[in-house]
Amino acid sequence: MSQKQEQIRTEVLAIVKRLAPEVDPTRIIPDKPLRTQIDLDSMDWLNVLATIHEKLGVNIPETDYGKVVTLDGIVAYLAERLPE
Repeated sequence: MSQKQEQIRTEVLAIVKRLAPEVDPTRIIPDKPLRTQIDLDSMDWLNVLATIHEKLGVNIPETDYGKVVTLDGIVAYLAERLPE
């Protein structure tokens, strides 16, 4: 994993931790659906995506929600769209 991807992963986990403080980031399985692992309803999940947009400046349109299901998917999606 590149340094950029590692930074993105750290930032995403920090966002998740802030919105769901009971979550232990070390227990998240990167290739399993994130929302079910951390037990978020649809509004909480939209808050995660909105906070990613706010913090990292990447808009995730509804048509791309299928690409950001897992932690790995979110990291890959953001890595393609963030400048170096």
